[in-house]
Amino acid sequence: MTLFHKRLGPIRGRRRAPSIRGTLCPMAFDPIGYINTPRWQKVSLGLERTRWLLDELGCPDRSLRFVHVAGTNGKGSTCACLASICCAAGLRTGLFTSPYIERFEERIRVNGTDIPSDDLLAHTLAVKRAAEAVERASGEHPTEFELMCAVALLHFARIGCDICIMEVGLGGRLDSTNVIQPDVCAITRIGYDHTALLGDTLSQIAREKAGIIKPGVPCITCMQPADALRAIEDACARAKSPLIITDPADITGSRIASDMTRAFTYQGEAFSTRLLGAYQPENAAIAIECARTLRSLGWPIGEEAVHAGIARATWTGRFEVLGRDPLIIVDGAHNPDGAAALAASLDELFHDGAHGQRYGVVGVLADKDATAIISPHLSTLDRFYLYEPDNPRALPAADLAALIKDLDADAEVRTFRAAEDAMRVARDEAAPEDSIIAFGSLYSIAAVRAAARAS
Repeated sequence: MTLFHKRLGPIRGRRRAPSIRGTLCPMAFDPIGYINTPRWQKVSLGLERTRWLLDELGCPDRSLRFVHVAGTNGKGSTCACLASICCAAGLRTGLFTSPYIERFEERIRVNGTDIPSDDLLAHTLAVKRAAEAVERASGEHPTEFELMCAVALLHFARIGCDICIMEVGLGGRLDSTNVIQPDVCAITRIGYDHTALLGDTLSQIAREKAGIIKPGVPCITCMQPADALRAIEDACARAKSPLIITDPADITGSRIASDMTRAFTYQGEAFSTRLLGAYQPENAAIAIECARTLRSLGWPIGEEAVHAGIARATWTGRFEVLGRDPLIIVDGAHNPDGAAALAASLDELFHDGAHGQRYGVVGVLADKDATAIISPHLSTLDRFYLYEPDNPRALPAADLAALIKDLDADAEVRTFRAAEDAMRVARDEAAPEDSIIAFGSLYSIAAVRAAARAS
């Protein structure tokens, strides 16, 4: 894509990331084990360590072009849609997301392909050396997420990506991804999550997420709650950044088609997506506007690529159908807004009373609002199969059972040691006409998917 970059003009102040060919990669080194080392598995927001780390690596970010995506819900789906559009346009597209569902390598993809093990090993060794230099100089070792971000940027630069879609890890203003200089930024639906770190009002949370807005860089968002939208508008005004707000009235005809795709129109144009949630057209609309804004900046993204990208996009664990007899759906709903969006999707799917008994396979983390996650489903689900996620922050299944009983004394609950046990029993007890809905924790999707496939 060299000619494309020449047509857009020089990228001033950007340097090519140094080559690491010929680097010796000791096979005893475990890159994933190193990145996940417990002593730097902490949340320590700030950009200084990441900037220092990237400087040690030769500033790989300065040889790259970006779209930066923040938000509470819908970030991953929006990133997946936009990456799919860019791939359909023939661009070599990097995608950085979190958390992973089944394999660590999923976090870092180029044109839909996970980072190869050899590249992960080589890049992580380079990052390790740089991180040790940062620690010697500053007394602070970069965090787990900062290391992952550096590995991703080094990989994207080394492979020569034309554009990189970067999902914010937490918040925005102080997230380590915020060292990048994007062509476009986007903010998806804002709701309550990580309130201990981001604030306990929508205005505070939105201000943190709007921290990704850069001077003069266009920002795309959806229609937000009033306080959240005001914070985004204020940030754009200060940065003199154009703001595009997708209008819910422009999304019409949204329905699940007989082939288990979702059809919808946006601004009168018909689209189809494999992302089935009722909330997905809103995410797709943000991706569409990002693509059109990129086009206005000179990127070669035609309307055919926009339609093809939306049609081809996939995103694991978001209203994903894993089986039909019984119907098995897994959704990463793990906060109040996510749970409400899942409930709306289920109401649409079950509007005709079909699909027999409805069983919920649920586990949540202790720092989440379990009451708000469960409440929308009390009238929809006939039985709960509860488990404790494999995570240090897990809420014990017995505590979740007690909470559900407090909300509804007649609720039928069963507790299990692990997600795979809960799914296996639910699958064994469900009749072909029944439905199983698994939700509550992104960290358990892999176990739930494995159990569903093994049934």
